[in-house]
Amino acid sequence: MQKITPFLWFDTQAEEAVKLYTSLFKHSSIGKISRYPPGLPGQEGKVMTVEFKLDGQDFIALNGGPHYSFTPAVSMFIKCETQEEVDRLWAALSEGGTIEQCGWLRDKFGLSWQVVPNGLQELLQDKDPGRAQRAATAMMKMKKLDIGALEEAAMG
Repeated sequence: MQKITPFLWFDTQAEEAVKLYTSLFKHSSIGKISRYPPGLPGQEGKVMTVEFKLDGQDFIALNGGPHYSFTPAVSMFIKCETQEEVDRLWAALSEGGTIEQCGWLRDKFGLSWQVVPNGLQELLQDKDPGRAQRAATAMMKMKKLDIGALEEAAMG
């Protein structure tokens, strides 16, 4: 049993967001969908929460209204096995959203994601400070991360 479950507050797009997210990751599914009960003007029968899994991890999405919004202070960090996976997820998650630097983006729902290739942490923490610095400098100039270009930059 997963003890801690991320709970994501959307205005009214929880179900739409969950459909997108579960379409992008293996081992993902949509579970229970609960609806607002009778007696809530304007909400009765509408989707309240959506339980879902992304790559086997549990999440809950809420249609909570406009009271809160996402901030880049909290993001979903995706470790990608290949550059092709980086490219695919970057394209899908950035569509209609905002592209930022260093592998960060905000999707069309406002949720921040970091799309990161495996090997990046090792490059940034290389025992050779020059290699680490060159990799970090190259990363700071990128929006979508390119592991080949980062490795090349680290080599000098």
